[in-house]
Amino acid sequence: MQIGDIPFGTTDWASVEKTEHKGETGSATWQTRHFGDIRVRIVEYTPGYLADHWCVKGHILLCLEGELTTELEDGRVFVLKPGMSYQVADKTEPHRSSTAVGAKLFIVD
Repeated sequence: MQIGDIPFGTTDWASVEKTEHKGETGSATWQTRHFGDIRVRIVEYTPGYLADHWCVKGHILLCLEGELTTELEDGRVFVLKPGMSYQVADKTEPHRSSTAVGAKLFIVD
């Protein structure tokens, strides 16, 4: 990732609008900022959330609260707890997220 043409700044996430995104089950609330081509989000999943698609977008993701299960299309499964992260490149390993208990994430993509 090349970060360029972004002056120093701060984000007060409490003032960033929330948008709702339905899953196959449950929903996700996104707070999103864009910095050039870089999207930065805080995402909160409700308990029982299951994504309604296989994602091929690359991300760097940090679990802040709760527990997130990420399933890769090849069948591998990974569980993130607070303080754990994952990273995946664009168009390399389709993945989808779910959570039984809910989760709060910080995501850069």
